[in-house]
Parts: sequence; C-alpha cells; structure tokens
Amino acid sequence: MVPETVKLASESESHMRLLIIEDDRESADYLVKAFREVGHVADLASDGEEGLALADSGDYDVLVIDRMLPKRDGLSVIGTLRDKGNRTPALILSALGQVDDRIKGLRAGGDDYLPKPYAFAELLARVEVLSRRHGGPAEETSYRVGDLELDRLSHRVTRGSEELTLQPREFRLLEYLMKHAGQVVTRTMLLENVWDYHFDPQTNVIDVHISRLRGKIDKGFDRPLLHTIRGAGYMIRDGIR
Repeated sequence: MVPETVKLASESESHMRLLIIEDDRESADYLVKAFREVGHVADLASDGEEGLALADSGDYDVLVIDRMLPKRDGLSVIGTLRDKGNRTPALILSALGQVDDRIKGLRAGGDDYLPKPYAFAELLARVEVLSRRHGGPAEETSYRVGDLELDRLSHRVTRGSEELTLQPREFRLLEYLMKHAGQVVTRTMLLENVWDYHFDPQTNVIDVHISRLRGKIDKGFDRPLLHTIRGAGYMIRDGIR
C-alpha cells in the first residue's frame, strides 16, 4: 500500500507516536495502516471530543487532525489544547484548501496545513519535520551579550543596572540580533524574520530602527555592542571596537 520509496525514506527516522483524529472511517483506516507500515505507532479517534481527550492525556509526537469533525471541529480541538498549554505539533487535514482556510487553521494553533487530496509521502514528510522540530532543544527564554540582557518572557531589557525601554519592533529586532550574537545578520534576514517581509520594500526602515536601537543600548555606555558590518549587515557582540 505504501510505496517502497516512502518506506526507505522513513527508515532513518525514529519511531513516532501519532494520534489521527479523523471521522471518515476509510481515510482513518488508511492513515493508521500507512503510518504503521513505515514503523510508527498510530492511535485513532473518530470525533473531536474523543480526539481532545486522547491528545490531552496521551504523550504524542504529532497530531494529525481533520478539520471538519463531529462533536467538536478540528480547530476547536487545537485551540483548546493550546489554551491548556499543550504544544504537541498539529497538522491539519482539510478539504478546505483556500489561502484563507489555511491561514485560519494556522492562526488557530495548527503547525501545518495540508489540503485534501494529498499524497501520503508528503504527509509523512511533513509529520516527520514537525516531530523533529518538537523534539529539538527548547528555545532560550533569555539572551545575554556582555552586560546587556534580554528576557523574552517578561519583555525586560537591561544593560548593567539600567532598565531600557524598547518599542515592540525594537524588542523583536534586538531579540533576533542577540539570538544570533557574534554572527553577521543581513538585511534580508531582518526583513524576513523581524518584519515578516519576503521582499525588499526599498525603504530605510531597517536603518531607522537600527539607529534607534543603537541609541538605546549603546549610548552612554563605555563600549558599543551593536555594530554595522559594512557591505554585509549587522552584528551584536561584546568586545568589538
């Protein structure tokens, strides 16, 4: 049933424990069988209430959730889990495949969205990617460069004994720079990861924010931390003159 190329591609992956929440019996049986054929453990729930109960009590690597379910729809299941602090990656399957539908699913807390019909090889690849991401090291909650410290949870920035007041975009910019401390961060990286642009707006928005940020974190201190690397981008690092 599962192509041999799919089985071979999956051999290097560690076994996953999956929960399939799907009310269409034929589709559900196919998914459970297909995932088991490539070496993964797959449990099944046939409605939203059952799925929520299993997802909430079980230790799953990834949830595969149909969007339209009886008793409780898939987006409600994901939203309730997120409200409870459950961060298990969720991939949404749905016959609703328009851009607005996908956006709604992702904003509801889904980590990926795959419209029907789909190829199992693609579904498997997406699930394996979500599992790897979820199993990776937890993201830092604070960053420190020299005497500059940023706390992501409290949104507090201090340098030495002085607390700095940053605007939301300035905070996000500093967070990204400190996350990549000692590395050159290009304008393209900042546009994509701080401004969510996937094109160059041909404005000086980055220069303006870098200048404002530099004035807040470096002005009045003995040594600068934020540096412009001519022709390359920017770097935050302690000890560069």
